[in-house]
Amino acid sequence: MESRKTEATPLDATQGNATYVQGSTPRTGLLERIFKLSLHGTTVRTELLAGLTTFITMAYIIFVNPNIMADAGIDHGAAFVATCIAAALGCLLMGLYANWPVGLAPGMGLNAFFTYTVVGTMGYSWQTALGAVFISGLIFMVLTLSRIREWLLNSIPVSLRFAMGAGVGLFLGLIGLKTAGIVVDSPATLIKLGSLREPGPLLAAICFLMIAVLSYHRVFGAILISIITVTLAGWGLGLVHYNGIFSTPPSLAPTWMAMDIAGVFNVSMISVVLAFLFVHMFDTAGTLMGVAQRAGLVREDGRIENLSRALKADSASSVFGAMVGVPPVTSYVESASGVAAGGRTGLTAVTVGVLFVAAMFFAPLAGMIPAYATAGALIYVAMLMMGGMAHIDWEEATESIPAIVTAIMMPLTFSVADGIALGFITYVVLKAGTGRHQEISVSLCVLCGLAGRSEGVGA
Repeated sequence: MESRKTEATPLDATQGNATYVQGSTPRTGLLERIFKLSLHGTTVRTELLAGLTTFITMAYIIFVNPNIMADAGIDHGAAFVATCIAAALGCLLMGLYANWPVGLAPGMGLNAFFTYTVVGTMGYSWQTALGAVFISGLIFMVLTLSRIREWLLNSIPVSLRFAMGAGVGLFLGLIGLKTAGIVVDSPATLIKLGSLREPGPLLAAICFLMIAVLSYHRVFGAILISIITVTLAGWGLGLVHYNGIFSTPPSLAPTWMAMDIAGVFNVSMISVVLAFLFVHMFDTAGTLMGVAQRAGLVREDGRIENLSRALKADSASSVFGAMVGVPPVTSYVESASGVAAGGRTGLTAVTVGVLFVAAMFFAPLAGMIPAYATAGALIYVAMLMMGGMAHIDWEEATESIPAIVTAIMMPLTFSVADGIALGFITYVVLKAGTGRHQEISVSLCVLCGLAGRSEGVGA
């Protein structure tokens, strides 16, 4: 699906060692200067299409998140607008500052923890819960600005980096299969195959196969073409209903700057702040590692281009999100669909951000894209992301076993953070138990400790 391919590895232009991709022609203009399109071997058309593809696969959040927030007592209309604004700000910051093709929005899982644990079970007000999100975001920013977070993430062994990408792919695939109804819950076997005679699962499977075939023939925009085709098919079958095009956005006043920061400063809220911090940190780590691998942002020495800026954009977005009234804003694994469509620069993320702004006014139209259509795209992207496992040294058990644990446990625990935590712990224990202490760095021990804390909180 990529408009062009190359064996060259993009380098960080800020380091003074950037070289244009072989076969590309340097271009001039505002977008070229901002996003360095030639350097990354891409075009404006490709980036816009990739951004549209990512947005379509992320668009469900503008409907799901307000419903979850409403269960916490937040005004549904305000939550809808807050979701769109927070996502737009995050995407624009990631695109313009970090030049990464990554979309951001309020995190799934984190919003459920916000509503059903902090507010529902622990009994705190949603204003206090937003205060906890704000404080955890500030701590996140301090770690990032001090470069401690980048130091920690750069210390992750190469085998675990590839495993993270594959694990995020497996997790993404399971989400797609579950959303489509291709796999369903079973009291006897936990999960089982759903009924492919039902239109939803069948259309999702058709969408996946259509993307695979078109991609094999290098049809430009294969993912988007397939999603639109399946959506039209659903419309013809009466599964998709036309609900209009334009609607006036509700007021943001009920959630704007509504967080109760003073209520956070008590001993019982420490665990809540740490939970938001650690789960967000490792969810983001897995997503950024996986997308970076697919987007060609990893240099030959294993370091990741503009990682520091991407981390700063991600952490700052969470603080802004709390101000408008949403749970932690985080990088989305669905960004991999846009990367698969050819997205390589921040122009992809900026496109996603602009579309989130537009979604506030065109909510009925955006809501017409059915879940089974985007599910087919997620399943296909999941297959692509599994390719990283080929780079793992399968002959070395102390590298391969932690990688397998990392990749497998993400979907089995339905948590990117828990999968990473278990992988780190396995890596350190195996290296120590086999006498390879010299391969365990201080920073990796810190990561293992944080991972253990994160996994413990999740449990």
